[in-house]
Amino acid sequence: MKSDHAVENAGEYPKKGALRENIEAILVAIVIALFIRTFVVQAFKIPSGSMKQTLQIGDHILVNKFVYGIKIPYLRKTIVPIKKPQRGDIVVFKYPVDPNKDFIKRVVGIPGDVIEIRDKKLTVNGERVNHEHGIYTDPRILPAHIRPRDNFGPITVPDSALFVMGDNRDESFDSRFWGFVDYKALNGKAFIIYWSWDKENFGVRWSRLGRILK
Repeated sequence: MKSDHAVENAGEYPKKGALRENIEAILVAIVIALFIRTFVVQAFKIPSGSMKQTLQIGDHILVNKFVYGIKIPYLRKTIVPIKKPQRGDIVVFKYPVDPNKDFIKRVVGIPGDVIEIRDKKLTVNGERVNHEHGIYTDPRILPAHIRPRDNFGPITVPDSALFVMGDNRDESFDSRFWGFVDYKALNGKAFIIYWSWDKENFGVRWSRLGRILK
């Protein structure tokens, strides 16, 4: 008899109001979105031409945030290491000079690598590196005492740090100018273009959508 009575009165409990249900749904969605943005994937927009031709101004990209490990938010301490950055990875990171800014560059040197540039020719550990994605648009060769753009090093990449450069080598403000990127500064690895807007021609670059970054 008790079970029958319980069934009869089950419908007498007050139902959640529609407003309360909507608020709860929104809060759950916000928590999930923040979790994904913090630990899984984050969107970024390309504001400059330092990574041309790989990335164009107006490209919108997604960054894999857990590929290099799971970090404690704000402390940026890795608690679950997964893999280390490799040469050729396109990474987004906190700009060492101003952590409020996010930069995107390509990894050229990993810990222990010796980096040297002579007359725009890049060598890593004494071997010439010819990146198919690296472009040079200025025929001038600048001496090191004027700017370190075309003549730099040799210098050894320290532990838990990276040497990064933009693919648009003559128009990139990168490790040649401000030094190394610490692992703690990494946001993640860029892996796809999900949207691209050409501001000058006021149109979508349809051919770039869904392009996997290499």
